Amino acid sequence: MRNLIALVLGSAAAIAPPAHAEAGDVYLRLRGIVVAPNESSGSILPAFPGEKVKVDNSVMPEVDVTWMATDHIGLELIAATTKHSASGRTGTTGGIGKLASTWVLPPTLTAQYHPIPDGPVRPYIGIGVNYTAFYSEKPSAALEAAVGETRVSMKDSFGWALQAGVDVDLTKKVFVNLDVKYLDIDTTATLRTTAAGTQRVRVSLDPLVFGVGLGIRL
Repeated sequence: MRNLIALVLGSAAAIAPPAHAEAGDVYLRLRGIVVAPNESSGSILPAFPGEKVKVDNSVMPEVDVTWMATDHIGLELIAATTKHSASGRTGTTGGIGKLASTWVLPPTLTAQYHPIPDGPVRPYIGIGVNYTAFYSEKPSAALEAAVGETRVSMKDSFGWALQAGVDVDLTKKVFVNLDVKYLDIDTTATLRTTAAGTQRVRVSLDPLVFGVGLGIRL
């Protein structure tokens, strides 16, 4: 797979006409992304000390817009939403398995540095902030079978972001994009149950977001 990607990028660079990223340019990208949480969970308290949760990956499309403030500095805003499930790891909650699901909306703004704005292959790095909103939180059927009717809520998060990527021209307007981001996302999940009372668990999600797609210079 690594060799195939290198071949595609090398071929694109060889055939693409010269292009130049200039101040005022606007890029629109459509990526397919894999959001892979690197979760670190606290205990589910107060009823299940020592029992933690894990969060699954998600695959979704993503749209982003970049505005070049100068030849070398760009501002990128991304918009994507993904659905994730949280499951118990061990003990009682591990036996239940899937505990809850939520949709996650993390709009992220990064300031990018483009060291080679005048080439057909243009790497960049970025740093910025994200605000993450959790919505449509739902308990699993297995959880409600174990502890009765349950309401789930998750606290929104504000954190930083890191980014690295590359644009490879196919034509003067169309390019391939490869991108990876790290998002700092922390939340507290609250489960209000009939049989077990109110339980809370602190989770640092901190996902890596891997993206590949196409872009167009508007």
